[in-house]
Amino acid sequence: MDTPIIVSKVFFNPSGNLRSGWWVLIFLVVMTACLLPLVFVAQGQGEQVPIWQQAAVVLVASLICQILRNRPAEELFGAFNATLVVQLFYGAVLGAALMGVPALVLFLSGSVSFTLNPSGVDGLVNAFMLFIAVAAAEELMFRGFLFRRLTEGLGHWLGQGVVACFFLLVHLDALKSANGFELLAGLNIFVASFMFGLACLRTGGLAMPFGMHLFANVFQGSVLGFGVSGGAEQGLLVPQLTGPTWWTGGAFGLEASVPGFICVLVTCVLLWLLPPPRPASD
Repeated sequence: MDTPIIVSKVFFNPSGNLRSGWWVLIFLVVMTACLLPLVFVAQGQGEQVPIWQQAAVVLVASLICQILRNRPAEELFGAFNATLVVQLFYGAVLGAALMGVPALVLFLSGSVSFTLNPSGVDGLVNAFMLFIAVAAAEELMFRGFLFRRLTEGLGHWLGQGVVACFFLLVHLDALKSANGFELLAGLNIFVASFMFGLACLRTGGLAMPFGMHLFANVFQGSVLGFGVSGGAEQGLLVPQLTGPTWWTGGAFGLEASVPGFICVLVTCVLLWLLPPPRPASD
């Protein structure tokens, strides 16, 4: 086989388009180029890059790569219409249920009781805005351009697995607070990445996984007062845990609990049973 043909196959697929792996590399290069100036400024001030700036960087890098591919932004985010609002609503309901159901199980089993937090309302708006930035940054990064190219190039399951490994990697520091139950907490986070990915693939956009991610964090932390991925939160309620850590999740939050893990698995099955979106007409 001629060398030019071999080189061509390395860079281009049979349809003549640049292979997904190269687009992953281009995306990472563009994102790094956008992020580095912010990192230098933050380091000069002895701080870290704020999460909302991280979200903005991923968004800009995604849009630049879509422009380079000559593809619309809707391919990543979904169509900007009433359906997006509906998907966001369903995502919010699912996200709240992801934490509400395990909390109810713990309550009915006598493993947790709640008291009202008199100062819980004070930081509610700030916490909500922070969780919006966190959900936006992580969903844009792990279910946006990178996710689409990996699942396109490697197939659904392998692409999802690679993304889930990256998703777990960014939570490694948080897992240190799991107090001996890092494996359960890590497994929950790993499977949750598949769950968010299924929501993205089944709806064709980011509205549902964003809504799920956002309201799971808000309901777990800002409402129920549990820890969120190991971070202590001030909620409207204050939980008193009496059960074993593997059952309640301890300081890490419901994400490290057996009921929480079961809810993630059940949600994955429900999302898998949803039909994929119909392809949009050109």
